[in-house]
Amino acid sequence: MTRRTLQLAGATAAALLALSACSSSDDSDSVKSGASASTSGTKITGDITVFAAASLKESFTTLGQDFEKAHPGTKVTFSFGGSDSLAASITGGAPADVFASASPKTMKTVTDAGDNATAPATFVRNQLEIATLPGNPDKVASLKDLTDKDLKVVLCDKTVPCGAAAEKALTASKLKLTPVSYEEDVKSALNKVVLKEADAAVVYKTDVKAAGDKVEGVEFPESADAINDYPIALLKESKNTETAKAFIALVQSAEGQKVLTAAGFLNP
Repeated sequence: MTRRTLQLAGATAAALLALSACSSSDDSDSVKSGASASTSGTKITGDITVFAAASLKESFTTLGQDFEKAHPGTKVTFSFGGSDSLAASITGGAPADVFASASPKTMKTVTDAGDNATAPATFVRNQLEIATLPGNPDKVASLKDLTDKDLKVVLCDKTVPCGAAAEKALTASKLKLTPVSYEEDVKSALNKVVLKEADAAVVYKTDVKAAGDKVEGVEFPESADAINDYPIALLKESKNTETAKAFIALVQSAEGQKVLTAAGFLNP
């Protein structure tokens, strides 16, 4: 064997050793990465309770199911209702891990009391729409049409976000409307129309969409001046913070946003 042949053999061996070392390093990094993911994954277990605005019921129920499927061993329990009453329950000591509100004002009730563990972050927005009986038999075409004294109109209570938004739109339009009832949350207001106990209700676009052919939606331009931001936050008394944070992350993720925008919510 010549000296040149020996040199080439030595160089080849060195290169192979280098490649082997590199491969070993990559495998090690991969194992470390996998171990980290596994370690992180072990924290995503157990139960969490999410307090959420009534208008989030359909989309959050879907996200809860997606979350439980992605993280076996977890369970997401929801409490849906008017944001004001949910906020009052939280400040009153009701156990919950996450709060998703339909307005910054109702979230402020919680933050002012120091019951949040993270700063609230807006994850979607929502716009009002008029819900009428199927086929719109009363030919409602505008917010002003709702002032007709012969129409039975329902609004959300002024203390809840959908009611506050409706009041803002009416005030901006210089319209006065006397509803047959004020409802505790947007689902209750919509249900009055579904049950034919009212001719129309001012609710969210998402609720009209969720109701399908049970109601008909009528858009009105004044709604653009009363769009609600929806904030979400981890709560101070959470007993399962890692799982709660993971759920919030899902809500804010591209996957979560896809579910929410499909339900009619606007991007934050």
